[in-house]
Amino acid sequence: MQGTTTSQRALKQVIDSITLPKLTKKDEKELHRRLEQHFPALFERYYALYGSRYDFFLHLQKLVRVLCEGFAARNRKLKNKDSIRLETPNWFRSESVLGMAVYVDLFAGDLSKLKEKIPYFVQLGVNYVHLMPLYLAPEGNSDGGYAVSDYRKVDPKLGTEKQLKSLANAFNEAGIALVLDFVFNHTSDEHLWAQKARSGDEQYQEFYYFFDDKRDVDDYNATCREIFPSVRRGSFTWLEDVEKWVWTTFNSFQWDLNYSNPAVFNAITDEMLFLANLGCDGLRLDALAFIWKEKGTQCESLPKAHTLIQAFNLCLQITAPAVLFKSEAIVHPDEVAQYIDKEECQLSYNPLMMALMWESLATRETKLLTASLKKSFAISPDCSWVNYIRCHDDIGWTFDDAVANQVGIKGHDHRQFLNQFYTGQFAGSFANGVPFQANPETGDCRVCGSLASLCGLEAAMQSGHQQDIELAVKRVRLLNSVNLSIGGVPLIYQGDELGLFNDYQYLNDPHKMDDTRWVNRPAISEKDVAIAHDQSDPRGRIHQQLTDMIRLRQFLPVLGVAETEILETYRPHLFAYVRKSANGDRLLVIANFSEHRQTIPTSICDVLGSREVEDILNGERKPYHQNIMFDAYDIKWLKVIEH
Repeated sequence: MQGTTTSQRALKQVIDSITLPKLTKKDEKELHRRLEQHFPALFERYYALYGSRYDFFLHLQKLVRVLCEGFAARNRKLKNKDSIRLETPNWFRSESVLGMAVYVDLFAGDLSKLKEKIPYFVQLGVNYVHLMPLYLAPEGNSDGGYAVSDYRKVDPKLGTEKQLKSLANAFNEAGIALVLDFVFNHTSDEHLWAQKARSGDEQYQEFYYFFDDKRDVDDYNATCREIFPSVRRGSFTWLEDVEKWVWTTFNSFQWDLNYSNPAVFNAITDEMLFLANLGCDGLRLDALAFIWKEKGTQCESLPKAHTLIQAFNLCLQITAPAVLFKSEAIVHPDEVAQYIDKEECQLSYNPLMMALMWESLATRETKLLTASLKKSFAISPDCSWVNYIRCHDDIGWTFDDAVANQVGIKGHDHRQFLNQFYTGQFAGSFANGVPFQANPETGDCRVCGSLASLCGLEAAMQSGHQQDIELAVKRVRLLNSVNLSIGGVPLIYQGDELGLFNDYQYLNDPHKMDDTRWVNRPAISEKDVAIAHDQSDPRGRIHQQLTDMIRLRQFLPVLGVAETEILETYRPHLFAYVRKSANGDRLLVIANFSEHRQTIPTSICDVLGSREVEDILNGERKPYHQNIMFDAYDIKWLKVIEH
């Protein structure tokens, strides 16, 4: 109670000390209502981060001014959307929500041409579009746009801020939610803040982590994980002109921001609200696990990282409550789950399921997938997984070694096998993948490749072996069907809906040739789209099968607001789960992760309350007697037959 009283008193002092922007009486009332509702929690977190500083109140005052100005800058349409989303906070849990992640230039060319692609999204059923970074970034290598030089400027090759606003408005009218990247762990070294820091401005040097003493650098490196070991060993870069070390978790041109400085929090909040006011519905929090540093730790997923994200979330609740956070935490599964909360990230990528679907394809066994998801899939009903098979990035094998040990798998050895399997170094592998960031000391790496290439279609079509082609198409269908039915927001990565192969053209670009992730970032041509509509081509069948499943999903409320229970099949090659809604509606999904015929007793259908079931995915309505039979990579969506 005392904390609430203190925060209320602080809010009154802040409001009295600043000049509020001009607002209508209605907006002024709404702003004060939200401040009264959310400021106590924001004050608590801001004080936990910065309360020991002598200038705490000054920074708090500046933050409240940023929030009020952000609210005033929000246009009427967006304020109306705020009101709607406050009434329907779990809109993203609908069975009709389907996502796609795209690079503007690779998918369409520029923002104006992307707007012309709206009918394509609508026809496919996509109503959630995540645009890869489109901000001003260094020429040449910019880590795919994740080295931001100016959050408020669109890359001129893609268009302008005005065109981005126009696209956001067009998406909104078409019922498409727009998601943008919020790259807040670091900026590029060309950002104005970095330039001022490099010129010797001490105020902006405090925006980053600069060190004069190599012993500090060595102390941090002793406990921090190397993320890009083939680019640079350790987490720091020596700046000859400044004669200082700067923290660079990723590339040397990406300088980590220093969130122990409240001026950084306030400045980034201002940038965040600018992005929110462009008209987006969600912000993907890039590399959120790395945002707080403490010596003697791994500097990942520390408690104050969560405090920071909660504070950012509260800033949105005050200024732009229609905007959600999506977590991008490629860390231990237990740590991923810690970010999933309506007070932190309402949405979260599901890297565990993504990695273990590929693991099951390679091993033909589902024991690790089943055991891992039984432990980690259930989350708050106010939140949702964003499930994906592939993305713009690599595949890292981020499963829990303790769970692996329980099912007889040695984590380190198994990761070595998976890397070899998906990079074509294992005899009998069907995959065409390439290694990313191989660590010469540990032998570790990650894997890149498109969905179709990793499933074997690229190699099969090159060989012309018809049986291998059929198996590859079935693997793609299997992964797509799990992604669409297990619960959460399914996210398609551009080109995977068309069955595109790896793009090796990056090897001819000196700015890209050292970053193998470009192999799964193909430019999409009209020819690619035409092939995807040709049913005589395997890629055409991939597209049609996906389209059919999307259509079916849209009419199954049990794939919306419902719970998922992962089931034990006691069959090494089968994976099963049941979707259960509050009204008693149920859907049983069973998948065969091997190319050999499998069976399971019909008694598994007891979870549905009846053994009189039909396979709605494959349009089969026939009695199952003692066993249900599955052909190679077969999957069934089973519902009780309605009489």
